[in-house]
Amino acid sequence: MKLWIDADAAPRDVKEFVFRAARRLELATVLVANQRLPVPPGNPFVTAVRVEGGPDVADLHIATHAEAGDVAVTADIPLAAALVAKRVTVIDPRGEEFTADNVGERLAVRDFMDGLRGAGVETGGARPYGAKEKQAFASALDRVLTRALRGR
Repeated sequence: MKLWIDADAAPRDVKEFVFRAARRLELATVLVANQRLPVPPGNPFVTAVRVEGGPDVADLHIATHAEAGDVAVTADIPLAAALVAKRVTVIDPRGEEFTADNVGERLAVRDFMDGLRGAGVETGGARPYGAKEKQAFASALDRVLTRALRGR
């Protein structure tokens, strides 16, 4: 089992939680981004993959290499949909788990909002990432990793 992180836009706090979990559980963890990412010194369980720049290149790398039973962290809904279809457990940085039951709806809403923005409608931005979101992510990460490790 591996833990995949879509690291281009992952908040620093999310990465810190992931680094601690990787060490505690001795879990192979892969950060994927189109820029150089430092890995925590002295943590042999965390590696980084730098992909070429361009739209969705990091997503494609994760979607191609993740396997059933892995866990991934991403806010990218199309990537989440592809991973859920492969039976990868996926959570976003706010702690919401993407499932076969909800990812289609989330993808439809994303596409609808994208269409509105394309038509010039202002849709607002993402909610601030604060203490509540950090706690929700930490809890979700612990929950999905525990479940995934039991399933090995």
